[in-house]
Amino acid sequence: MPTRMDRDCDIRIEVATNYVDEQSEPEFSRYVFSYTITIANHGPVAARLLSRHWVITDANGKVQEVNGNGVVGEQPHLNPGEVFKYSSGAVLETPVGAMQGRYRMETDNGDFFYAPIPAFTLAVPGLLH
Repeated sequence: MPTRMDRDCDIRIEVATNYVDEQSEPEFSRYVFSYTITIANHGPVAARLLSRHWVITDANGKVQEVNGNGVVGEQPHLNPGEVFKYSSGAVLETPVGAMQGRYRMETDNGDFFYAPIPAFTLAVPGLLH
């Protein structure tokens, strides 16, 4: 079980989302969303992102879990003060959904910890207030 070192590891994650209208087909219950993740190392210890775990839920309550090594084919190494940004996407059967998850990280001295990815909403513009 990975150890958690809250005082030494300060990985902060921000998310921006976008509805991809040109790839979506609402008449076939296909809603495409892109998201851009910014991962910032605000701690004093360097760390590498080893793997990801996502929980994606649509408005019907359908849950998809996604696990994999790294992100977008990379396992970025973040020194203190460094930022890594990437974009990816998700396809839902409903016009609204949510994602959340965590990254498994390893410090340069071999300690493991999880960096939580806060829940965020995927929604067709104008649908939610």
